[in-house]
Amino acid sequence: MSSKLDRRKKYTRMVLKDSLIKLLSEKQISTITVKEICNLADINRSTFYTHYSDQFDLLDKIEEEIIEDMNEYLSQYNFKKEEESLQMTEKLLEYIVSKRDICQTLLNENGDTTFQKRVMNVAQRFLMKNWMAVNNLDEDMSEYLSTFIISGSIHVIKSWLSHGMDKSPKQMAEIINHLTNKGLSMIKS
Repeated sequence: MSSKLDRRKKYTRMVLKDSLIKLLSEKQISTITVKEICNLADINRSTFYTHYSDQFDLLDKIEEEIIEDMNEYLSQYNFKKEEESLQMTEKLLEYIVSKRDICQTLLNENGDTTFQKRVMNVAQRFLMKNWMAVNNLDEDMSEYLSTFIISGSIHVIKSWLSHGMDKSPKQMAEIINHLTNKGLSMIKS
């Protein structure tokens, strides 16, 4: 009996999440109602409220799951040296590709900016730690520099997603790493 209940609970949560993601691909979270989510999911509102307090709570849970999953995925890899940051960047991009639809929706202009901040925190944790240590920067400078690099990288990734991922994760990792390590000097003749 309880496994049937668990399956039903999982199914309900899955269709509610899928419905919200579909709606987010069309409009902003602030304009989406619980009623719309339930209609699309074919779930009644009282069932929705047994799982989530509102559409923002549902979005928060979706984001939390993705961030947890991303952390877990990246934790499998232990890159220590500067040259390995390229591989770590590539792994982050491969993860985004594996969850393309949901990441593209959560990072689009209708998505909530907290997801972007959460992704930036993950990227900062995994990508910047080694880079900063190698370059011996003081704490103030490293905080500004890491914010600059990570926010730029996120926007490059968003642009890549909106261009239909026209380059491989490896090519994009190389572009991001070149920009990080050489900045605009890489473009000069």
